[in-house]
Amino acid sequence: MVKLSVIVPFYNVQTYAPDTLRSLRANAREDFEFILVDDCSTDGTADILRRAEDEIPGVVVRRHKQNGGLATARNTGLDAARGKYLAFLDGDDWLAPGYFAEVLARTEALGCDFVRTDHVQVEGRNRSVHRVPHGRRGEVMDPRDAILPAERSTSVDYPYAWAGLYHRRLLDRGLLHFTDGLRTAEDRPWIWRLHREADSFAVLGLLGIFYRRGVASSLTQIGDVRQLDFIRSFDQVIRETSEDRDAQVLLPKAVRTYCAIISHHMSSIERFEPAVARTLKSMSAAALRRMPQQVLDEALDSMDVQRATLLRRLRRRPAAAGTKEVSAA
Repeated sequence: MVKLSVIVPFYNVQTYAPDTLRSLRANAREDFEFILVDDCSTDGTADILRRAEDEIPGVVVRRHKQNGGLATARNTGLDAARGKYLAFLDGDDWLAPGYFAEVLARTEALGCDFVRTDHVQVEGRNRSVHRVPHGRRGEVMDPRDAILPAERSTSVDYPYAWAGLYHRRLLDRGLLHFTDGLRTAEDRPWIWRLHREADSFAVLGLLGIFYRRGVASSLTQIGDVRQLDFIRSFDQVIRETSEDRDAQVLLPKAVRTYCAIISHHMSSIERFEPAVARTLKSMSAAALRRMPQQVLDEALDSMDVQRATLLRRLRRRPAAAGTKEVSAA
């Protein structure tokens, strides 16, 4: 019986993969498996993973023939997973020794569908603790109750798939797969779906995941067209939330979050390639016009003047006509 399957996608992270793999070795147990997905790396990552198969107990390597992105790589791991519980890790992050055994024991004791955990963010030599924006720890709750309020950061605003543990029954219900092909913000529709449709969750005050931020190869640091997948991602959040039985209550939160993300990207538009920046403007304007307009108006009225003004001006931006733009598909 495999108790825990840990899914770890890798893509061109030869500099960081050894740290990740050493931390997996320090978490190995006879009933754990580590599914390492090589998303068609072009550096030395594949060789490092081949050695890991021989050196780390429980390692299984899956290789993509073409790069599919993080969402697709995680789905490959989910399809291969045999564990009663599932977890994720990214190929440039690492874990404290014994972390998975501890989080698994606490999750089993609670008996809930999934748990969320805090993490340590690492930027160069600096480290900072980032906590799940949910005050009640170690208490089983209905995850729908942790979506609101709209005007405050809540658990759905902490989307990191690797910051938690998930019972297999969620996989069997179709709640753990990601939207294939999403290159960024792939975890936003995913975390919203979990909170809308799972039956129970809890937050653990447990540190043990170390998340590297500012890695040069990370999509969050690259201003190319793949960054624009956040629009596809949040369009999905809005669409699926609109179909929810509590749509009227939940949509203000989804719309406000979408607006905040658009504003964030627009405020740092200089990091994008010029053609991508133009596409970002036109796609964001179109996204604002697709949102439920009354809900959008209320969201903008509740935001600070600077962001609200930017978004209102963007919404009024004329739709591009006859202009060749970069595709985000």
